[in-house]
Amino acid sequence: MVNIKINGIDCQVEEGTTILEAARANNIRIPTLCWLKGLNEIGACRICVVEKTWARSLVAACVYPISKADEGCEIKTHTKRVLESRKTTLELLLSTHNQRCLSCSRSGNCELQVLCKELGVDNDARFIGKRNVYDLDDSSIHMFRDNNKCISCRRCVAACDSQQGVGVIGANERGFKTEIGCAFGMDLAQTSCVSCGQCINVCPTGALSEKDDTAKVWDALNDPEKVVVVQTAPSVRASLGEAFGFPIGTSVEGKMASALRMLGFNAVFDTNFGADLTIMEEANELIERITTDGILPMITSCSPGWVRFCEAYYPELIPHLSSCKSPQQMAGAIIKTFWANKNGIDPKNIVSVSVMPCVAKKFELSRLDQSGAGKGIPDVDCSISTRELAKMIEKARINFAGLPDGEFDSPLGLGSGAAIIFGATGGVMEAALRTAVWKLTGEAPESPVDFKEVRGVKGIKLADYNVAGKEIKVAVVSGLANARELLDKVKKGELKLHFIEIMACPGGCVNGGGQIIAPADVRNFTDIRAERAKALYSLDENRTARKSHESPDIKKVYADFLGEPGSHKAHELLHTSYRESNLSK
Repeated sequence: MVNIKINGIDCQVEEGTTILEAARANNIRIPTLCWLKGLNEIGACRICVVEKTWARSLVAACVYPISKADEGCEIKTHTKRVLESRKTTLELLLSTHNQRCLSCSRSGNCELQVLCKELGVDNDARFIGKRNVYDLDDSSIHMFRDNNKCISCRRCVAACDSQQGVGVIGANERGFKTEIGCAFGMDLAQTSCVSCGQCINVCPTGALSEKDDTAKVWDALNDPEKVVVVQTAPSVRASLGEAFGFPIGTSVEGKMASALRMLGFNAVFDTNFGADLTIMEEANELIERITTDGILPMITSCSPGWVRFCEAYYPELIPHLSSCKSPQQMAGAIIKTFWANKNGIDPKNIVSVSVMPCVAKKFELSRLDQSGAGKGIPDVDCSISTRELAKMIEKARINFAGLPDGEFDSPLGLGSGAAIIFGATGGVMEAALRTAVWKLTGEAPESPVDFKEVRGVKGIKLADYNVAGKEIKVAVVSGLANARELLDKVKKGELKLHFIEIMACPGGCVNGGGQIIAPADVRNFTDIRAERAKALYSLDENRTARKSHESPDIKKVYADFLGEPGSHKAHELLHTSYRESNLSK
């Protein structure tokens, strides 16, 4: 342990602790811009500089490790010299920054904007000179990149490379011409980007953002000829409240349903219904593969970012993917067939909207084999992120916090507890096991509900289960760099598995690329993945039906329409195909 002083407070810290972490442990906040704990610890932006006795220059608190040599030193975090240095850094950043803040997607939630306000930096900056001008890259379906707002913090680069193992962006050129972009100046759409959106989540400014499709939704809602329906993913309810001042991990399920109805949707459904459908089909497929010596391990297919990653980087594993569509697409297919027929509505007049934690869902809509109701009739017409829904609620000036709890419409508005936990890493695996074990053990009603070995935010989790005399080996992975690590072991024969769940986003959908953005000051010291997941597991525990096959609505749809899991009609509507990406060659 090392004894130091921070702003006159005596502190004892473990050797190797950074000044930033030591200060935070003593309730002293030091601002940062480039630093992301465990991901982007490069000390590049110099916003976090502090003054330390017997140091000739200011030191970067985020990367300065306290050692025995610092015994008795004093650290000051807001002296005149420190504050002037931070202000100068911000003024230099603004000198090359597009300052169109009012129309920016991150206005009010921009880390650069917040720091400028704190330190009194305005548009009348001292440094006026040459400014690089960049074209907007809006080539991708899911997002755009505006380097005129980029501050070169490299957080997006670290997320894409280290965290996701994709690495399609990096620093190009040198010196004043340095820019973050793709190799050889390619547009993002020309690369093997998997559309996960993790770069958006970590960007401190509006340089990266999802494509805003809310205008399409407003147009549909104002079209009297259209029947506009909406479905919301499990993890949206665990994040949406953050946009309206609720603590991280607060479930706002009821208020969300009320808000959607107030926005004018003709029917409000829950993607949990689609998740239950996915489990019915996926569990059936898993049992079929296990009992007939089919291709194993079977790998989940509900994360479109992971599916695109597989098609681009591991095309040889495509036969291992479950043929099941994602819950979003399954729900969409049932809406435009079963629900449309039941209500006498031409599916061509239905506009199906999804609210997702995932910007890759925008890409998923364009995939082949996603038109269950017939050629030219997409399962889902428009997908918006949690952030986009928050914008719509704000635009309609709905007092979200004051809303009463509403309900979803039946029969596509109810889901089991198993469906709710889809939003957390391990949730799909646990939900599938609840139904698969029930089937393999002769449909015993006392089959287990909780499979806690696959829970938690750890990147790779392994578990073995003995079910009806069969040993079932499973793995759960979140984050694509972790997926690489596991899949390489599977390919080498180092791991023998039956079933693998892979989520593109670390922690699962609760940390999806379309969720409410938590600033680095929060993300670095709070595990938002775990907090949001807690909300889902709490909802699961309080559900009467906690297994997908127990859902009354699921039973009704199979009895009245689909027949049984794996039926011909189920395959027509709820299953899909995959193909090697041209970008993998």
